[in-house]
Amino acid sequence: MNWKSGAAQSRINSISTRIFTILVLGVLAAAALTWWFAFGERQTTLSHERNNFRSERVKHTEQLIRALDALPAANRSDLLKGMPRLGLQITEQKLDTQAYTPSSPYAIALIERLEDHYQVRALAPNTDNCFIRSDSDRNPIEPCEAVMITLKDGVTLKQSISPPRPPAPPIQTETLYYLFIFLSCVAGLAFFVSRMMIKPLLSLAQAATELGQDINRAPLVERGASEILQATRAFNSMQTRIRNHIQQRTQMLAAITHDLQTPLTRLRLRLEKVSDHELRDKLIGDLSSMQMMVKEGLDLARSMDSTEELRPLDIDSLLDSICTDATDAGHHIELPGKSGATILARPQALRRCLNNLIDNAIKYGQSAQIRVERSDEKNVQTGQKFLKIYVRDRGPGIAEDQLSRVFEPFYRVETSRSRETGGTGLGLTIALNIARQHNGDLILKNHSEGGLEACLSLPIKM
Repeated sequence: MNWKSGAAQSRINSISTRIFTILVLGVLAAAALTWWFAFGERQTTLSHERNNFRSERVKHTEQLIRALDALPAANRSDLLKGMPRLGLQITEQKLDTQAYTPSSPYAIALIERLEDHYQVRALAPNTDNCFIRSDSDRNPIEPCEAVMITLKDGVTLKQSISPPRPPAPPIQTETLYYLFIFLSCVAGLAFFVSRMMIKPLLSLAQAATELGQDINRAPLVERGASEILQATRAFNSMQTRIRNHIQQRTQMLAAITHDLQTPLTRLRLRLEKVSDHELRDKLIGDLSSMQMMVKEGLDLARSMDSTEELRPLDIDSLLDSICTDATDAGHHIELPGKSGATILARPQALRRCLNNLIDNAIKYGQSAQIRVERSDEKNVQTGQKFLKIYVRDRGPGIAEDQLSRVFEPFYRVETSRSRETGGTGLGLTIALNIARQHNGDLILKNHSEGGLEACLSLPIKM
């Protein structure tokens, strides 16, 4: 659960997610602002068009009223039949019809234009006022207003005023369809751009991870934009400098070790001739300690610059081999169960790491209990699961404040790990370096039932 939340948090905080979010939100904000301005402009244009249309229709209606007033009553019907769009009809209406204050802009404008010349009355909205026009394919759903116009000869005309059609909603079905297509295109474009921009960074991060495991990895291909090209060249240059530095250091240590072996061997031969047995044994002991320090110093350098290739390794077979060798040497080793896991490892380096842990357990606890189990923990970046190898001894353990310091080169806990036991203070340092070369880790802790327990974590091959 913690891994899932950590991975989700990592994806949320990634540069690609941020670029994707910024692009999508930016385009949506621009589209929304454009739509808002366009909708406002459209409404303004429609309002002007309605006003112009209303003014023109009022003008034409006035002209028709005056023409009808000038015609004889017998000829008015023919004219009205030719003007159905104006909604005029001759009706027998009394002049004492209850007046109503009109609400529609058209009725108000018509009354203002005709009232100085004709008797005009407005009727309250009613479905009976509605005049279904021949060119309309819809029935009225709301009551209509009406205007009664009395001509000079007493004939009353009635004009029906239909309620205005409701404005079209700003977002219609077609709008939603086109909006979906637009958002899909924007999301696709944003995803493509974010991946295109983040891909070089992912390659650089992957190269940095691989560099920690293999200093001799192939350099990055120098291509891409100028900024990416500059970063790639800087990374390749850094890798070359680090590799040269490590090689020079390793060669120097190897040369020093080789040059020291000869005088140390001569010194040992000469010490054999010392007649004082007690003094001879002490000197030979000190000389053996020096030789051990030289050897493990070279092992430490090699652990930081392993040229061994990574390859799939059956961890159970490796542990069986190590435990068999230790048992044949007369040591007590316990290895219950198997993991069945395969890991990518440098076999010789990992053997040296495990040997150091087991040797420490035997030296300071007289026995080693090994336990292997698969962990539910996962790498946040790669999603790989970890294999944990526990090596426990039966010794006195280590003070809590010194658990992390024992990984420092040449550091020893003098109360238990002295030179007389054969320790140089480099075994755990070498083991930690090898663990981190495998993208793993090494942790020490005092066991609840006594003794010291080392936990080696290694990623399982997917």
